[in-house]
This record gives sequence, structure tokens and C-alpha cells, in this order.
Amino acid sequence: MIKPNVLSKGDKIATISLSWGGAGEIPHRYAAGKKQLEEVFGLEVVATKHALKPSEWIYKNPQARAEDLMQALEDQSIKAIVTNIGGEDSIRTLPYVDLEIIRNNPKIFIGFSDSTITHFCFYKAGITSFYGTSTLVGFAENGGMHSYQINDIHRSLFSSAAIGEIAPNPDGWTSERLEWTIPENQNIRRKLQAASPWRFLQGSGIVSGELLGGCIEVLEFLKDTPFWVPPNEWTNKIMFIETSEEKMHPNNFRWMIRNYAASGILKNISGLIMGRPYDNLYWKAYDDILLQVISQEEGLTNLPIITGMDFGHTCPTFTIPYGIKAQIDADKQTFSIVESALLPVDA
Repeated sequence: MIKPNVLSKGDKIATISLSWGGAGEIPHRYAAGKKQLEEVFGLEVVATKHALKPSEWIYKNPQARAEDLMQALEDQSIKAIVTNIGGEDSIRTLPYVDLEIIRNNPKIFIGFSDSTITHFCFYKAGITSFYGTSTLVGFAENGGMHSYQINDIHRSLFSSAAIGEIAPNPDGWTSERLEWTIPENQNIRRKLQAASPWRFLQGSGIVSGELLGGCIEVLEFLKDTPFWVPPNEWTNKIMFIETSEEKMHPNNFRWMIRNYAASGILKNISGLIMGRPYDNLYWKAYDDILLQVISQEEGLTNLPIITGMDFGHTCPTFTIPYGIKAQIDADKQTFSIVESALLPVDA
């Protein structure tokens, strides 16, 4: 994988709307996220050409969304691209994505949920990208960013060192809904649920592998497209998955995991990690399904599985770099990113 350069204080970054046009619909929320990026991290924030258009315009113009990405990549003054929010139709940008432009202009791209689509474009182009928070979510967190999130961004995007061991947020987690369209809510801190340890469901010893995955619903969108990663290319990967705010019924989750079994992907990976579900709903059912399919049905009793982790549709989160080596120590019950994901500026 080709690694982008680290961010430095004073760098210019671009925000982008590749799916839902929420930044144009909720300007005070976007302003809060922009302010945090500028004041907490010392960055210069600009919007791509169409990033702040109304959501209806964004929906009708997938080509313009893709062109915003290509232009931001080719603009040498821009050092990173931050997604504003997810959605459900980044898939419609794929016909207009130029992999050569991505390949020839490696720079940080960060987002989650529907941004899985764009991450797979970067992965196909051989460029490391970052499954992490977005402008309207973690950067615009009500009442200010969580220290766990701030520390994560500093170590994930501003350092060329390997991230090392990652632990759960000791302060807890939240997915409390405070309506974004009400400006007064922006100053109200969301209630944190008690911190909970990650669950190591099975496995022993130490395994390592490059990180690959995303939001499981969006991964379904990608299947059978030229951007999907076939089963043989999942060999020795640590697969990461998480579910969206739609709160997928356990039956649907079972069917998707069985598809990964039938395709041979589960036999090829070296480990599997899963983010905390939205509202932590169905966590026990999801755990049981993973063990049912992976251990009982497939006989993969030694495949390490960690669930309830702080990434995806929970808050705050840690960032996952695509194609970078991570390590699971099932005996010590630790998870680490052991390879650097970024290059120093002078490299």
C-alpha cells in the first residue's frame, strides 16, 4: 500500500459530501465541525466545490460529488480530505471515480459508514485510507470533542509512528440522539454510558494481518462491482465490520455472515473485529451469531474475534487504517496497530 503523508498544524484540508448533503442542510452543525478542526488541530478547512449544496442537489449529482474528490486529490495545496457525513448512495459515484488520480495523489481520506464505498476505491488504487469519524459527527460532537477522539486523531493522522495498542475509552460511550436541526442542542453534552470492555469471543495466541472491511450494509452494496475484493484477496486480513444506525435485525446479520462463510472469506482471514452496534442494540445476538456461523457451522474455532469495539456508529471512536498491519493477542486480550500508516512529510 502507498501511504500518504502525515498532517501538520497549518495544513489545508478539504471537507466533502460524497453521499448525503447534510452539511448544506444543517449549516450550524457543519460550522461546529469546521471550528473544531481549525481550533483543536490547527488546520485550515475549505469545502470542496459542491460540499455545501442542499441535499437534493447532492443526490441528483453523483458525478459532481466524484469530481469534487478528484479535484481535491489533484489540488496539491490540500493535504487531507474529510467526509462531512455518510448516507446511502456513494455507490452512484463509482462510474465517475478515476483510480489513476487516486493512485497518483496519495493523501489522507477519512470517513465511515457509506464512505466504505470510497475507501474501497482507495484500496483498489493501492492507497491507505482511514475509517474514522466525519465533520458532522465526531468533529462536531455536541459540547465539544471527546478527549478519546482528539487523542485518536492526533496519533492516527498527525504521526508517522505506528499507533500501537488501542484500548476502550475509559470514559464510556454514547449514541444518544440530540436532534441536529435544533441549534441549541449543539451545546448540550450527550450522556455517556458506562465504559465496557471489548469482548474476546474466541481464539488463542497472537495473529496479525492487514486491516480491511467497513460498514457491513455498505459492503453488501459493493459486492459484484469491480471494486469488491474477491475472497482470495482477504487471505491473512483482519476483517473489521460494524452495523449502521439502521439497527440491523439479527436475522439479516446472520445471512450476511453466512455469505462470507459461503464465499470462503471467513476461512481466509486471520481475525475479525466488530464495532459496538448503534445504541448497543442486539450486541448479544450478534455475538451469538458470529460464534454460531464461524465456530459451530464453519469449524473455525481458533479464529480470533473481538466485538463491542469503539469504532463505527458509536462515539467516540478510534480510526482504522486500510491495508495496514494490526495484531490481536487473544491471550492478553489486546488489539494493536503495529505498522505505521503515514509517511513523514519529508519522506
